[in-house]
Amino acid sequence: MELAMLGMIFLAGIILIVKGGDWFVDAASWIAEVSGIPKLIVGATIVSLATTLPELLVSAMAAAQGKADMAVGNAVGSVTANLGLIMAFSILCMPVKIYRGDYLLKSLLMLAAAGLLAWGGRGGEVGLSLSLPLVGVFAVFTYENLRSARRAMRCGADLGPVRTAPRRRTALFQCLKFTLGAAAVVLGADLLVDSGSALARLAGISERVIGVTIVAVGTSLPELVTTVTAIVKKQSALSVGNILGANILDLTLILPLSALLSGQALPVSAASARIDIPACLLVGTIAVVPAMAAARFRRWQGAALLAVYGGYLALTCCV
Repeated sequence: MELAMLGMIFLAGIILIVKGGDWFVDAASWIAEVSGIPKLIVGATIVSLATTLPELLVSAMAAAQGKADMAVGNAVGSVTANLGLIMAFSILCMPVKIYRGDYLLKSLLMLAAAGLLAWGGRGGEVGLSLSLPLVGVFAVFTYENLRSARRAMRCGADLGPVRTAPRRRTALFQCLKFTLGAAAVVLGADLLVDSGSALARLAGISERVIGVTIVAVGTSLPELVTTVTAIVKKQSALSVGNILGANILDLTLILPLSALLSGQALPVSAASARIDIPACLLVGTIAVVPAMAAARFRRWQGAALLAVYGGYLALTCCV
Protein backbone atom coordinates (compact mmCIF):
# COMPACT_ATOMS: atom_id res chain seq x y z
CA MET A 1 0.00 0.00 0.00
CA GLU A 2 2.83 2.38 0.92
CA LEU A 3 4.66 1.52 -2.30
CA ALA A 4 1.57 2.30 -4.41
CA MET A 5 1.06 5.63 -2.59
CA LEU A 6 4.69 6.63 -3.12
CA GLY A 7 4.41 5.69 -6.79
CA MET A 8 1.36 7.94 -7.15
CA ILE A 9 3.16 10.82 -5.41
CA PHE A 10 6.18 10.30 -7.65
CA LEU A 11 3.96 10.39 -10.75
CA ALA A 12 2.18 13.49 -9.47
CA GLY A 13 5.58 15.16 -9.06
CA ILE A 14 6.48 14.45 -12.69
CA ILE A 15 3.10 15.76 -13.92
CA LEU A 16 3.44 18.95 -11.87
CA ILE A 17 6.97 19.51 -13.18
CA VAL A 18 6.03 19.00 -16.84
CA LYS A 19 2.80 21.02 -16.79
CA GLY A 20 4.22 23.70 -14.52
CA GLY A 21 7.27 24.05 -16.77
CA ASP A 22 4.97 24.44 -19.78
CA TRP A 23 3.00 27.25 -18.11
CA PHE A 24 6.18 28.91 -16.87
CA VAL A 25 7.81 28.95 -20.33
CA ASP A 26 4.69 30.30 -22.04
CA ALA A 27 4.15 33.06 -19.49
CA ALA A 28 7.85 33.99 -19.27
CA SER A 29 8.07 34.27 -23.05
CA TRP A 30 4.94 36.45 -23.16
CA ILE A 31 6.22 38.74 -20.38
CA ALA A 32 9.57 39.11 -22.13
CA GLU A 33 7.97 39.86 -25.48
CA VAL A 34 5.57 42.53 -24.25
CA SER A 35 8.47 44.16 -22.42
CA GLY A 36 10.23 44.60 -25.75
CA ILE A 37 12.89 41.88 -25.51
CA PRO A 38 13.58 40.43 -29.01
CA LYS A 39 12.27 36.92 -29.64
CA LEU A 40 15.69 35.51 -30.49
CA ILE A 41 17.09 36.62 -27.16
CA VAL A 42 14.02 35.16 -25.42
CA GLY A 43 14.73 31.85 -27.13
CA ALA A 44 18.44 31.96 -26.38
CA THR A 45 17.98 32.63 -22.68
CA ILE A 46 14.51 32.08 -21.16
CA VAL A 47 13.44 29.05 -23.20
CA SER A 48 16.84 27.34 -22.90
CA LEU A 49 16.89 27.83 -19.15
CA ALA A 50 13.23 26.89 -18.70
CA THR A 51 13.61 23.51 -20.41
CA THR A 52 16.21 22.58 -17.78
CA LEU A 53 14.20 24.00 -14.87
CA PRO A 54 12.94 20.54 -13.73
CA GLU A 55 16.47 19.12 -13.57
CA LEU A 56 17.73 22.28 -11.89
CA LEU A 57 15.17 22.26 -9.10
CA VAL A 58 15.26 18.50 -8.49
CA SER A 59 19.06 18.43 -8.20
CA ALA A 60 19.18 21.64 -6.17
CA MET A 61 16.56 20.40 -3.68
CA ALA A 62 18.23 17.00 -3.43
CA ALA A 63 21.59 18.64 -2.72
CA ALA A 64 20.07 20.99 -0.14
CA GLN A 65 18.56 17.96 1.63
CA GLY A 66 21.91 16.15 1.64
CA LYS A 67 20.93 13.65 -1.08
CA ALA A 68 24.06 14.11 -3.18
CA ASP A 69 23.70 10.83 -5.11
CA MET A 70 20.31 11.89 -6.44
CA ALA A 71 21.52 15.42 -7.24
CA VAL A 72 24.49 14.20 -9.28
CA GLY A 73 22.60 11.24 -10.72
CA ASN A 74 19.73 13.41 -11.96
CA ALA A 75 21.99 15.98 -13.66
CA VAL A 76 24.29 13.46 -15.32
CA GLY A 77 21.51 10.94 -15.97
CA SER A 78 19.38 13.59 -17.69
CA VAL A 79 22.19 14.30 -20.17
CA THR A 80 22.61 10.59 -20.87
CA ALA A 81 18.83 10.16 -21.31
CA ASN A 82 18.59 13.24 -23.54
CA LEU A 83 21.25 11.82 -25.87
CA GLY A 84 20.84 8.06 -25.56
CA LEU A 85 17.05 8.07 -25.67
CA ILE A 86 15.52 11.33 -26.88
CA MET A 87 18.14 12.43 -29.42
CA ALA A 88 18.49 8.82 -30.61
CA PHE A 89 14.74 8.73 -31.26
CA SER A 90 14.95 12.01 -33.18
CA ILE A 91 17.83 10.81 -35.39
CA LEU A 92 16.20 7.44 -36.06
CA CYS A 93 12.94 9.07 -37.12
CA MET A 94 14.50 11.81 -39.22
CA PRO A 95 18.24 11.88 -39.96
CA VAL A 96 19.22 15.27 -41.36
CA LYS A 97 22.06 17.18 -42.96
CA ILE A 98 23.40 19.96 -40.81
CA TYR A 99 25.46 23.13 -41.09
CA ARG A 100 28.50 22.58 -38.85
CA GLY A 101 28.60 26.21 -37.82
CA ASP A 102 25.24 25.86 -36.07
CA TYR A 103 26.32 22.93 -33.91
CA LEU A 104 30.11 22.89 -33.61
CA LEU A 105 30.48 25.20 -30.60
CA LYS A 106 27.57 23.62 -28.72
CA SER A 107 29.01 20.17 -29.39
CA LEU A 108 32.48 21.19 -28.20
CA LEU A 109 31.10 22.88 -25.09
CA MET A 110 28.99 19.83 -24.19
CA LEU A 111 31.93 17.46 -24.61
CA ALA A 112 34.20 19.85 -22.70
CA ALA A 113 31.74 19.92 -19.78
CA ALA A 114 31.41 16.13 -19.77
CA GLY A 115 35.19 15.76 -20.02
CA LEU A 116 35.73 18.16 -17.12
CA LEU A 117 33.24 16.21 -15.04
CA ALA A 118 34.91 12.89 -15.92
CA TRP A 119 38.27 14.35 -14.93
CA GLY A 120 37.02 16.05 -11.77
CA GLY A 121 34.78 13.16 -10.73
CA ARG A 122 37.81 10.98 -10.13
CA GLY A 123 38.53 13.14 -7.11
CA GLY A 124 35.19 12.08 -5.63
CA GLU A 125 33.56 15.51 -5.47
CA VAL A 126 32.28 18.55 -7.34
CA GLY A 127 34.13 21.31 -5.52
CA LEU A 128 35.37 24.78 -6.31
CA SER A 129 38.19 23.56 -8.57
CA LEU A 130 35.65 21.82 -10.82
CA SER A 131 32.75 24.25 -10.44
CA LEU A 132 34.71 27.25 -11.71
CA PRO A 133 35.63 25.78 -15.13
CA LEU A 134 32.09 24.38 -15.48
CA VAL A 135 30.64 27.85 -14.83
CA GLY A 136 33.16 29.19 -17.36
CA VAL A 137 31.71 26.84 -20.00
CA PHE A 138 28.22 28.08 -19.07
CA ALA A 139 29.35 31.70 -19.47
CA VAL A 140 30.77 30.99 -22.95
CA PHE A 141 27.54 29.22 -23.95
CA THR A 142 25.36 32.10 -22.75
CA TYR A 143 27.57 34.73 -24.38
CA GLU A 144 27.52 32.89 -27.71
CA ASN A 145 23.72 32.54 -27.58
CA LEU A 146 23.29 36.26 -27.03
CA ARG A 147 25.91 37.15 -29.65
CA SER A 148 24.22 34.91 -32.23
CA ALA A 149 20.84 36.44 -31.43
CA ARG A 150 22.16 39.98 -31.87
CA ARG A 151 23.91 39.03 -35.11
CA ALA A 152 20.72 37.50 -36.50
CA MET A 153 18.79 40.63 -35.53
CA ARG A 154 21.29 42.84 -37.37
CA CYS A 155 20.87 40.66 -40.45
CA GLY A 156 17.13 41.20 -40.27
CA ALA A 157 16.22 37.68 -39.16
CA ASP A 158 14.21 39.00 -36.25
CA LEU A 159 13.25 42.62 -35.77
CA GLY A 160 11.78 41.87 -32.39
CA PRO A 161 8.17 42.04 -31.31
CA VAL A 162 6.06 45.12 -31.77
CA ARG A 163 5.18 46.47 -28.35
CA THR A 164 1.51 46.82 -27.73
CA ALA A 165 -0.20 47.56 -24.46
CA PRO A 166 -1.59 44.22 -23.23
CA ARG A 167 -5.16 43.99 -22.04
CA ARG A 168 -5.50 43.98 -18.26
CA ARG A 169 -7.21 40.59 -18.22
CA THR A 170 -4.49 39.07 -20.43
CA ALA A 171 -1.73 40.52 -18.25
CA LEU A 172 -3.33 39.17 -15.06
CA PHE A 173 -3.81 35.74 -16.65
CA GLN A 174 -0.17 35.53 -17.79
CA CYS A 175 1.14 36.67 -14.39
CA LEU A 176 -1.05 34.05 -12.70
CA LYS A 177 0.18 31.45 -15.17
CA PHE A 178 3.79 32.41 -14.46
CA THR A 179 3.29 32.18 -10.68
CA LEU A 180 1.35 28.91 -10.77
CA GLY A 181 3.82 27.39 -13.23
CA ALA A 182 6.80 28.23 -11.03
CA ALA A 183 4.99 26.97 -7.92
CA ALA A 184 4.01 23.72 -9.66
CA VAL A 185 7.60 23.04 -10.71
CA VAL A 186 8.89 23.70 -7.19
CA LEU A 187 6.21 21.50 -5.58
CA GLY A 188 6.68 18.77 -8.21
CA ALA A 189 10.44 18.75 -7.68
CA ASP A 190 9.98 18.45 -3.92
CA LEU A 191 7.54 15.55 -4.33
CA LEU A 192 9.85 13.86 -6.83
CA VAL A 193 12.89 14.03 -4.55
CA ASP A 194 11.07 12.90 -1.39
CA SER A 195 9.10 10.07 -3.00
CA GLY A 196 12.10 8.97 -5.09
CA SER A 197 14.24 8.63 -1.96
CA ALA A 198 11.48 6.73 -0.16
CA LEU A 199 10.99 4.39 -3.13
CA ALA A 200 14.72 3.71 -3.21
CA ARG A 201 14.70 2.77 0.49
CA LEU A 202 11.65 0.52 0.15
CA ALA A 203 12.99 -1.21 -2.97
CA GLY A 204 16.42 -1.62 -1.42
CA ILE A 205 18.22 0.26 -4.21
CA SER A 206 20.40 3.33 -4.07
CA GLU A 207 19.27 6.92 -4.57
CA ARG A 208 21.85 7.10 -7.35
CA VAL A 209 20.01 4.43 -9.40
CA ILE A 210 16.68 6.21 -8.89
CA GLY A 211 18.34 9.50 -9.86
CA VAL A 212 19.98 8.32 -13.10
CA THR A 213 16.96 6.34 -14.29
CA ILE A 214 13.41 7.29 -13.28
CA VAL A 215 14.08 10.82 -12.02
CA ALA A 216 16.42 11.64 -14.92
CA VAL A 217 13.95 10.48 -17.56
CA GLY A 218 11.05 12.16 -15.74
CA THR A 219 12.77 15.54 -15.60
CA SER A 220 13.78 15.17 -19.28
CA LEU A 221 10.15 15.05 -20.40
CA PRO A 222 10.17 18.73 -21.58
CA GLU A 223 12.98 17.87 -24.00
CA LEU A 224 11.04 14.79 -25.11
CA VAL A 225 7.92 16.85 -25.81
CA THR A 226 10.01 19.41 -27.72
CA THR A 227 11.61 16.64 -29.77
CA VAL A 228 8.33 14.93 -30.67
CA THR A 229 6.83 18.29 -31.67
CA ALA A 230 9.88 19.09 -33.82
CA ILE A 231 9.71 15.69 -35.54
CA VAL A 232 6.00 16.14 -36.30
CA LYS A 233 6.83 19.54 -37.81
CA LYS A 234 9.80 18.01 -39.66
CA GLN A 235 12.28 20.15 -37.74
CA SER A 236 14.57 17.43 -36.38
CA ALA A 237 17.60 19.72 -36.44
CA LEU A 238 15.78 22.09 -34.09
CA SER A 239 15.24 19.33 -31.54
CA VAL A 240 18.91 18.36 -31.68
CA GLY A 241 19.96 21.95 -31.03
CA ASN A 242 17.61 22.19 -28.04
CA ILE A 243 18.94 18.94 -26.57
CA LEU A 244 22.59 20.03 -26.91
CA GLY A 245 21.82 23.35 -25.22
CA ALA A 246 19.88 21.69 -22.41
CA ASN A 247 22.75 19.25 -21.81
CA ILE A 248 25.28 22.07 -21.47
CA LEU A 249 23.08 23.72 -18.85
CA ASP A 250 22.58 20.41 -17.01
CA LEU A 251 26.34 19.94 -16.62
CA THR A 252 27.58 23.50 -16.21
CA LEU A 253 24.85 25.17 -14.16
CA ILE A 254 23.05 22.51 -12.16
CA LEU A 255 26.03 20.76 -10.58
CA PRO A 256 27.87 23.92 -9.41
CA LEU A 257 24.60 25.36 -8.07
CA SER A 258 23.82 22.11 -6.26
CA ALA A 259 27.27 22.19 -4.66
CA LEU A 260 26.66 25.78 -3.58
CA LEU A 261 23.27 24.95 -2.04
CA SER A 262 24.67 21.95 -0.20
CA GLY A 263 27.14 24.29 1.51
CA GLN A 264 30.10 22.06 0.68
CA ALA A 265 31.72 20.13 -2.15
CA LEU A 266 29.17 17.79 -3.70
CA PRO A 267 30.38 14.19 -3.23
CA VAL A 268 30.48 11.98 -6.32
CA SER A 269 30.01 8.28 -5.55
CA ALA A 270 32.43 5.69 -6.88
CA ALA A 271 29.65 4.21 -9.02
CA SER A 272 28.89 7.60 -10.60
CA ALA A 273 32.56 8.27 -11.31
CA ARG A 274 33.06 4.77 -12.73
CA ILE A 275 29.79 4.28 -14.68
CA ASP A 276 27.46 7.29 -14.96
CA ILE A 277 29.91 10.02 -15.97
CA PRO A 278 31.89 7.88 -18.49
CA ALA A 279 28.55 6.75 -20.01
CA CYS A 280 27.53 10.40 -20.36
CA LEU A 281 30.82 11.21 -22.12
CA LEU A 282 30.51 8.14 -24.37
CA VAL A 283 27.00 8.88 -25.63
CA GLY A 284 28.00 12.52 -26.10
CA THR A 285 30.91 11.46 -28.30
CA ILE A 286 28.75 9.08 -30.36
CA ALA A 287 26.08 11.76 -30.75
CA VAL A 288 28.19 14.64 -32.04
CA VAL A 289 31.66 13.61 -33.30
CA PRO A 290 30.51 11.60 -36.37
CA ALA A 291 27.88 14.25 -37.15
CA MET A 292 30.44 17.05 -37.07
CA ALA A 293 32.78 15.03 -39.32
CA ALA A 294 30.11 14.12 -41.89
CA ALA A 295 27.91 17.23 -41.56
CA ARG A 296 24.85 15.06 -41.00
CA PHE A 297 23.16 12.86 -38.42
CA ARG A 298 22.74 9.25 -39.59
CA ARG A 299 20.37 6.51 -38.45
CA TRP A 300 23.22 4.27 -37.31
CA GLN A 301 24.05 6.93 -34.71
CA GLY A 302 20.53 6.74 -33.34
CA ALA A 303 20.73 2.94 -33.17
CA ALA A 304 24.17 3.08 -31.50
CA LEU A 305 22.95 5.61 -28.95
CA LEU A 306 19.94 3.46 -28.05
CA ALA A 307 22.14 0.36 -27.75
CA VAL A 308 24.66 2.10 -25.49
CA TYR A 309 21.88 3.63 -23.37
CA GLY A 310 20.20 0.23 -23.00
CA GLY A 311 23.50 -1.34 -21.98
CA TYR A 312 24.10 1.47 -19.51
CA LEU A 313 20.68 0.98 -17.88
CA ALA A 314 21.28 -2.78 -17.62
CA LEU A 315 24.69 -2.22 -16.05
CA THR A 316 23.33 0.41 -13.67
CA CYS A 317 20.56 -1.84 -12.39
CA CYS A 318 23.04 -4.66 -11.79
CA VAL A 319 25.53 -2.60 -9.79
